[in-house]
Amino acid sequence: MHRNHARFVCAAAFLAIATPLASAQSSGDPADAAMHSIRPEAIRADMSFLSDDLLEGRGTATRGHQIAAKFMAAEFESMGLSPAGDNATFFQSVPLRSIRPDEARTTLALTRNGKTEKLVFRRDFISGGDASRPDTSVDAPIVYVGFGVTAPELHYDDYKGIDAKGKIVAMVFSAPNFESSLKAHYSSFEVKATNAVEHGAVGVIILNDPVLEGLYPFKERARDLTHPTLRWIQKDGTPHDSFPQIKGNAGLSLDATKKIFEGSGHTADEVFQAAKEGKSLSFPLAFSAQIHNVQKLEDVSSPNVVAKLEGSDPALKNEFLVYSAHLDHLGIGEPVNGDSIYNGALDNASGSAILLEVARAFSQMNPRPKRSILFVSVTGEEAGLLGSDYFANYPTVPKSSIAANINMDEDQMLWPLEDIIPFGAEHSSLENVAKQAAARLNLDLSPDPMPEEVIFIRSDQYSFVKQGIPALYPSPGIKSDDPNIKPAEIFKNWEATRYHEPSDDMQQPGLDFNQAAKYADFVFLCGWLVAQDPARPTWNPHDFFGDHYAHKM
Repeated sequence: MHRNHARFVCAAAFLAIATPLASAQSSGDPADAAMHSIRPEAIRADMSFLSDDLLEGRGTATRGHQIAAKFMAAEFESMGLSPAGDNATFFQSVPLRSIRPDEARTTLALTRNGKTEKLVFRRDFISGGDASRPDTSVDAPIVYVGFGVTAPELHYDDYKGIDAKGKIVAMVFSAPNFESSLKAHYSSFEVKATNAVEHGAVGVIILNDPVLEGLYPFKERARDLTHPTLRWIQKDGTPHDSFPQIKGNAGLSLDATKKIFEGSGHTADEVFQAAKEGKSLSFPLAFSAQIHNVQKLEDVSSPNVVAKLEGSDPALKNEFLVYSAHLDHLGIGEPVNGDSIYNGALDNASGSAILLEVARAFSQMNPRPKRSILFVSVTGEEAGLLGSDYFANYPTVPKSSIAANINMDEDQMLWPLEDIIPFGAEHSSLENVAKQAAARLNLDLSPDPMPEEVIFIRSDQYSFVKQGIPALYPSPGIKSDDPNIKPAEIFKNWEATRYHEPSDDMQQPGLDFNQAAKYADFVFLCGWLVAQDPARPTWNPHDFFGDHYAHKM
């Protein structure tokens, strides 16, 4: 068990912090003074509490997450921020549909030349179930549709020459070798499933391949079925991102994936190589599939925490910059080395603690920034960006008043910070914001070094992008001037040994809270520049995301 943390705030202590800041503002730059107030020890303390065993891994819709949400709300209130959730509270309740597959009754069989082979759940295939119905099934031929992507603006179509109507489509993870953000966008299951439905498909099979196996091994995906699949519920009572036209779904292991290409005239290795090269390769398979999905459905809820700092400008205070960071992690799961609590210290107690320090820095400024700011601690990110997607669809302020989003997730404070990867910046005027902030802090900006990991769609800024709101996800980069420090290797080792594991806790070696504070300075400064600029951030002319989503504003 880790040592519990509690912060006691008294008037004298607050004055001891606030008075020097006010004095510094009177003689220097207010942003410099505010950044000076961001404290490494405060980030450490908040992370220690949020990732303590007491909170049981902060699983969405669990008691542990509820405790964490109460803590965030109390901290926001102690700063003098206003509640901006439901009914004048700090909480926005997110309605959720919990889906637990009935493993004994969920089946998948493959038929070829009159011979049927039943696959084994968890060994050969898995399924998250169906969010709309407790029982559904499909029996249809299978067609392989490559990545399952149709991108006319990029002259790419995996469905070209393929009749998918009334069939089950099988596809590999990821997307063609487009520009980093577009590759991430077209890797989204929501985008792929929508495309499958538009082509008349009645079932979807996600195949394993070396890329997916490297990012998220099949055995870990099977292990994670300990937790239910979740979808948020729309105002009409239906689950979001559910596709009633799809009557069966499954994901295959690597061995089962290789089997499914038998008799097709194409080998699995040929398919994997085409995917690696980003080439379109689609063809009918020799198998038909019988998929039967059976699941227990339950409606639950989990809160977002929403706090407001009102701006000082009479006009701009009616517009909002939104800072976001996800509060949830995986909760209690399958034990690893005797530990079943997935504490989520870096993922994402780090971003939550930094959200608090950034909010505290803004709250002490006098005058306050011109534009208003919302600090949103979201639930359900690990279950599919659920809390942020719900908030972006049903914000607690007018959607048209949201000027931009800046998101924080998994601050890798494991090496000296020399550069920032500004995911999403290249699509809007936020790129200039990132450049100004980096120059002021003597940091470099770097492109996405791992586009195959499709990070742009894997955190909460993507929910805002889909609603037409320019968004920025600054992530610590992997540059190093010291040949003895190799951030890329450190990160890869962390991902292999601690990402989504119980060992992502405060006992892990290498946590450097001074680097976390430096990252917080960058995040603060980006928001300060947005909040002070009379002009709202704008999408770049003819930008893909602006053209596709700006109409939703």
